[in-house]
Amino acid sequence: MIRTEDDGDVRVVTLDRPERRNALTLEGLADLERAVAGTEQPVVYLTGAGGAFSAGADFDVVSEAGAEGRAAIEAFVERGQRTMRAIEAAESAVVAGVDGPARGGGVELALACDIRVATPGATFAETGVSLGLFGAWGGTVRLPEVVGTGDALDLSLSGRTVDAETALRMGLVQRVVPEPRSVAEELAGNDPDALRALKRLVRADGDREAREAREREAFVDLLSGRAADLGAGD
Repeated sequence: MIRTEDDGDVRVVTLDRPERRNALTLEGLADLERAVAGTEQPVVYLTGAGGAFSAGADFDVVSEAGAEGRAAIEAFVERGQRTMRAIEAAESAVVAGVDGPARGGGVELALACDIRVATPGATFAETGVSLGLFGAWGGTVRLPEVVGTGDALDLSLSGRTVDAETALRMGLVQRVVPEPRSVAEELAGNDPDALRALKRLVRADGDREAREAREREAFVDLLSGRAADLGAGD
């Protein structure tokens, strides 16, 4: 599901499950964390195969966790949050290359990266509200930090889809280019020690885990209360 390729100073990490729009399972999340955090390359380029970035959490796994009860729900959410924190805390600069749809947890995955670069065909949506849920992999923490409270509420409460240019205007992505990997290669041309120092200094934040714990608890409460209504699906 997670494919890696080291190309000079860039590690390319590809979500490779196109038949499920690169939706993430527990195993996939763990593999993703290892792929990003376990490299000595100064830059990581994260992208998706098959014309999609990621559909986020695999809904079958979410449904199974809901049926198993609070402990399983919390374990699933915590696994996702831990992966996002590991990407955010990785020593490498992580560039998300978004082509095609990023949905739900796929948006949260992009938010955990240091720089988000979209193709003109990329689209973004926080679709959890339509299912009676919300993004709980740090999305309620990172989204308002990145786009501001107003746009974060607009995206989250409406579930609407925005295109690449709209995402650029609201600050959800930093660039729209035909080939996002070129941005990762651009970063790799800089001094690796300076890249690591800059990321560490800019990313310093001691309050995130407490805020994510509140997010996790709210999601567990919500899914536990309506687990019987959820069926397996895409």
